[in-house]
Amino acid sequence: MQYYPPEYLNEINCSGLPLSKLELKVGCPIMVLRNLDAANGVCNGSRGILTRCSSRVLEVELITGDFARKKMFIPRISNMPTDEQVAFKFTRRQFPVRLCFAMTINKSQGQSVKYVGLDLRRAVFTHGQFYVGISRVTSVSNIKAIWEDSVREAKTKNIVYKEVLVPV
Repeated sequence: MQYYPPEYLNEINCSGLPLSKLELKVGCPIMVLRNLDAANGVCNGSRGILTRCSSRVLEVELITGDFARKKMFIPRISNMPTDEQVAFKFTRRQFPVRLCFAMTINKSQGQSVKYVGLDLRRAVFTHGQFYVGISRVTSVSNIKAIWEDSVREAKTKNIVYKEVLVPV
């Protein structure tokens, strides 16, 4: 059996795996990283505000979806990265949440948000992402975008990979 130093294991940061040291304060926005109770709105991508915390459970007030303003409890659970993410097996016992002051386009799908900020300084959108980015906001007046000063008008590429659309 091979042993790894705790410092190395604590540095591993994979998608969907909570950080080894999670620093949270009451009132901070969080995002759930696992499907814990989908019937009550606690699933991957759900966002909430931390209202109370202890060493074994977090109390969170959900801020998205049909369950907005509902208080839920999130327990510490054992999390294992997939074989593709790490070449060896280990378990991290942690709350399946991350701070969520911002989110990716993919995580925002299916959610409504009050404000959207888009960085258009570089073309980063694939087909449909621009639409998702601007369609999540509840009011068009709450969309803000930034782009290079040298550009007269904001433009971004919406890339379509046509080879994917060809029937087999």
